Amino acid sequence: MRLSQVVRSGPNQYICTEDAAKYLEEKLAVFKKPVVVTGIKSFEAFNKFASVPQNWPVLRYDQTASEKNMRELAEKAKDADVIVGIGGGKVLDTAKGMAELLNVEVVLVPTLAGTCAGYTPLSAVYDEHKQFSHVAYYKRSAYLSLVDLRIIADAPTNYLLGGIGDSLAKWYESAGITRNMKEFPAPVSLGLSAAGNIRDVLLNDSEQALKDKEEGKITPAFQRVVDSVIAVSGTVGGFAGEYGRMAGAHAVHNGLSFLEETHDILHGLKVAYGILVQLAALGEWDEIKRLMPFYKKLGFPYILNTLGVKDTGDATINQVAEYAAGPEETFILLGDYKKNDVAEAMRSLEKLTSAAAAK
Repeated sequence: MRLSQVVRSGPNQYICTEDAAKYLEEKLAVFKKPVVVTGIKSFEAFNKFASVPQNWPVLRYDQTASEKNMRELAEKAKDADVIVGIGGGKVLDTAKGMAELLNVEVVLVPTLAGTCAGYTPLSAVYDEHKQFSHVAYYKRSAYLSLVDLRIIADAPTNYLLGGIGDSLAKWYESAGITRNMKEFPAPVSLGLSAAGNIRDVLLNDSEQALKDKEEGKITPAFQRVVDSVIAVSGTVGGFAGEYGRMAGAHAVHNGLSFLEETHDILHGLKVAYGILVQLAALGEWDEIKRLMPFYKKLGFPYILNTLGVKDTGDATINQVAEYAAGPEETFILLGDYKKNDVAEAMRSLEKLTSAAAAK
């Protein structure tokens, strides 16, 4: 049985509070040789509010989240008994890959709320050129997920916005996969309920949470959104398994990764665009119209131009659609959708949302 089919309830421990980082050394006291993997900006963000013991080696990842870099770093950390990832999604995914290679525990310390990478036992793996490769599922869940709200609140707002987009997709993708099913096992129902809860929290609280963050306030609305992005999002696939996994929105994201102009666009913002493409492919135009005010208010991309793509012609659309509808991609979880179906959804979306934006 594949790991993607097994219920994975989450990390051994999850702590999300205003001063969570102070518990790091205490929680890792049972280990003898922790090794930290982080990035330059990630570690600077962490060090504004906390620190790691001087005897813990600190390794830098190369910003790719590639198998090559995971192997290189694992070789440098071969004596570690726990890997401590401190940073954003790619850092944490790199840490999880290293821990898998070394067969040791992993501790995840997100410095931003951009994805559920700080909770899930899997990695989005890219190649050395930052193009998406595959999703890797790991044997171990995290020993500890430690979310310090001070650090998250201090991160650039755009990252939280990306996290909101990525997490909103949990509902639309799981609902798309299961739309023709009448009954579910109890864990799957729990995962789908979590996806619906995320949708409701994000649609209701995102605007206030972003405002509070900009004002430097750690409020209940802010924490609800952070918990939804990191923890509750992780439970969707953890309990629902393949019924709550990535589908059309993430397939479009992965196709967009082959457009160099989108490399600097955050993962969650590309996924937010992918939600609309998926809804268009399913013919759910009323839902697109309902979401458009929310997208505009928060500044989510809704046409290719808003993703920095200048050439929005057929060649560009076909390139994205061909990968998104490929046999190894997740758009097929929604049904028998081919390249032309996805391309037509993208073209129709361009026409609808461009007309709506002009009003």
